[in-house]
Amino acid sequence: MQRSTLWLILGILGLLPTIAAADDTQPPTLETIARTGTIRLGYADRNLPFSYLGTGPEPIGYSIELCLKVADSIKKKLGLTELKIDFVKRTPSNRITLLNDGTIDMECVASTNTEERRKAVWFSYSHFITGTRYVALKSSGMNSVGDLAGRTVVVTTGTINISQLNVLNRKLGLNIAVLQNDSTEGSFDMVTENRASAFVMDDILLRSFVAETGRPDDYSISNEYLAPPQPYGLMLRYGDTDFKNTVNEALGHIYASGEIERIYDKWFNAPIPPNGINLKRPLPGDLAEVFRKPLDTTAE
Repeated sequence: MQRSTLWLILGILGLLPTIAAADDTQPPTLETIARTGTIRLGYADRNLPFSYLGTGPEPIGYSIELCLKVADSIKKKLGLTELKIDFVKRTPSNRITLLNDGTIDMECVASTNTEERRKAVWFSYSHFITGTRYVALKSSGMNSVGDLAGRTVVVTTGTINISQLNVLNRKLGLNIAVLQNDSTEGSFDMVTENRASAFVMDDILLRSFVAETGRPDDYSISNEYLAPPQPYGLMLRYGDTDFKNTVNEALGHIYASGEIERIYDKWFNAPIPPNGINLKRPLPGDLAEVFRKPLDTTAE
């Protein structure tokens, strides 16, 4: 069987995340930024606390702040007197395409760095680590992986959670009816509205959605991981070594200086705008180690 045919079959079965091939015709990112005086940052409007809309027209959040600091470093490196920030809304299903067709230069949300994704995009140094769980209404009494058996479960299109759930479903014979929704907020709403028994997603994002409702006691998050913790990174165009190195250099300085600890606490261990939600998640040891010794996952 040809490799292209195999990939097509795997994609249909949901075993691979949605990916799009890099566009080799795109000019180097730093060259485009220098020529246009603009950097285009991909954002999400409801991905608290990484990238979301507060009370203003522009996104805020942990990933957004890191990207803005990287952009300032790029501005200085290129000797620009000013650098315009162009925010472009992306979705889980189109983010890779927007990167590789040149619509955005860097994705500033919460994308998991996986081996399969690195065949289509590159990632910066990791800036977060989280695992996969599910959220359900507390009234359902669901807490464990086994409780998913025979249930209708929703996942968001374009996320790795689809393949994770499909693998678990087959491995354990859970007979889950898997639904897909185009947005994370839409997926969560399906649980709230009793249109799905559970929503499978990254642990930190589920906790953020629950906190945003103002009714956290109405929900329960599984006491077991459906898949082990994996790192997040800023997603970058595939094959652009100079830009990747520039981004990592900027992040490396933020990490080495200790500034990352202040930024982390601001978004994960203190009240955040606009409603003063506090996720109360102190910096975990595994992430602190990543900040001490960042790794370039695309290094050859």
